[in-house]
Amino acid sequence: MAFDTEPWQNYEIRRSHLMWIALGILVVAVVSTSMYTVQAESQGIVLRFGKYVKTVDPGLRFKFPLGIDQVSIVQVKRQLKQEFGFGTSGATNPTQISTESKEERSMVTGDLNAATVEWIIQYRIREPQLFLFNVRDPGNTLRDISESVMRTVVGDRTVDEVITVGRQEIESEALIQLQTLVNKYELGLSIDQVQLKNVNPPLKVQPSFNEVNQAQQEREKLINIANGEYNKVIPRASGEAEQKIQAAEGYALKRVNEAQGDVSRFNAVLAEYLKAPEVTKQRIYVETMREIIPKLGKKIIIDENASQVLPLLQLTPDVQRNSQ
Repeated sequence: MAFDTEPWQNYEIRRSHLMWIALGILVVAVVSTSMYTVQAESQGIVLRFGKYVKTVDPGLRFKFPLGIDQVSIVQVKRQLKQEFGFGTSGATNPTQISTESKEERSMVTGDLNAATVEWIIQYRIREPQLFLFNVRDPGNTLRDISESVMRTVVGDRTVDEVITVGRQEIESEALIQLQTLVNKYELGLSIDQVQLKNVNPPLKVQPSFNEVNQAQQEREKLINIANGEYNKVIPRASGEAEQKIQAAEGYALKRVNEAQGDVSRFNAVLAEYLKAPEVTKQRIYVETMREIIPKLGKKIIIDENASQVLPLLQLTPDVQRNSQ
């Protein structure tokens, strides 16, 4: 009886086709799982059988395929943020918003007053290896640390400082304390900024607090106006006083110089008088008359014994009065 080999040949052909197909799938799987790309603002953390191997920079990279190497991409240059007491829609950071925002923002100040504090922290991933493997949930851990730090800083100040003049100091101190704790817990993060947003008293006392703030602002306004008037009047009065003082000093110097000149001139005349008294008297008389007579106007001098002078002169009324 003849043996039919055709079914066996068909089986061999199908098996050969299946082997080639499996080999092709394996090659595709090896190639596809051995290549990966790290984006420009990220770094890749390579794990081999779950153990850290290296950190790679952006670009096209290769690794052992088929799950031998695994890569975690971490955005190290992107600035992330977390919001406390409120939430912005469309957040991409999973830990940016908390479901307990009302509890986060309710705080007690150092003078035992209640305050509603909303704030933001901005941070970057500085060490991806620590961020991924040192703490189980670094994002929520950071939220807990930030809330603890803010409650500590707010609890050291009065409600007036928290709501008005102490905001910048609170931000600076909270940033320092938060970065210190982040370094202590080795989260691998760098805190860029802590920013206070809305800081208000509780809703029940907000109207009264607003009235107090308004009164304080009015007081500051009046103080500023008074200081402006003071700065305008006082310098002008000081200038006028200085001007009068300088004028008085100039007049005093002038009078002293004139007196000294008169003394010098008198001493000079006295010296000449002592040398020749009669001559000096005559000279002084003549000089004095030379100064006085021109100031008297037109005068006619006659002998006191003369008579019948009027018919000889055509005198004007002024001259007549002067002659008389």
